Amino acid sequence: MSANEKAGHTFLASLGKTRLRPGGIEATEWLFSQSQLTPGSQVLEVACNMATTAIELVQRFGCSVYAIDMDKNALANARNNVAAHGLENHIHVMAANANSLPFADNSFDVVINEAMLTMYADKAKAKLIGEYYRVLKPGGRLLTHDIMLTSQKLAEGEQNQLQHVVKSNVSPMTKQGWRDLLLDSGFEQVLQQNGEMSLMSPRGLIRDEGLKGALKIVYNGLCIRDNRSRFIKMFRFFKSQRHQLNYIACCSVKGK
Repeated sequence: MSANEKAGHTFLASLGKTRLRPGGIEATEWLFSQSQLTPGSQVLEVACNMATTAIELVQRFGCSVYAIDMDKNALANARNNVAAHGLENHIHVMAANANSLPFADNSFDVVINEAMLTMYADKAKAKLIGEYYRVLKPGGRLLTHDIMLTSQKLAEGEQNQLQHVVKSNVSPMTKQGWRDLLLDSGFEQVLQQNGEMSLMSPRGLIRDEGLKGALKIVYNGLCIRDNRSRFIKMFRFFKSQRHQLNYIACCSVKGK
């Protein structure tokens, strides 16, 4: 598959990017701070990708994690990363469909899902969130991390360009739109944080990947001929839309 055919997150991962979420480490750290996790907590990570977040959760909180994805390559990378960190007894990597989770009701203290809901139409978002709500224990927390519109909607041309750049049917929402969606799904409380996307910005790359990692990504993006056009298109688009597109992190609490 050529660089221009890959999904945006797959392309960035091929350049060496390890933080593949719109708000990077800043948003993920905020979610961690809201998690209330303890060593006995049971966590489900949906769309785990290479298991970066799952590994950090176990290392920091000593919890147990089920890390699920549908992508075979992502699952293989996740299993390799978990094994490299010696965490096979704490992180269970498995293939599963988020629309029909293979877990009983009230199974998890926390469900975390980063950079996935944005990829679905609003009705499909609601169905996914309904599944997350079902498997959460009473008082459990859903931690999500997505793209936020700072105004009511993108112009049609900008929306089409976003979908073209990331090679996915991206459907971001406003801050209030995300809140309403989560409350309408049954959650009693929704806490939110939003800010500038770090996915492609120079400052964000350095913060998320370190100077050495950021330089590696830029080198692979610009100096490898097959990557150059796609990398420049993504960089220019996200730079031009930095005031219209933010990241948003939400902590939604299920009633007891």
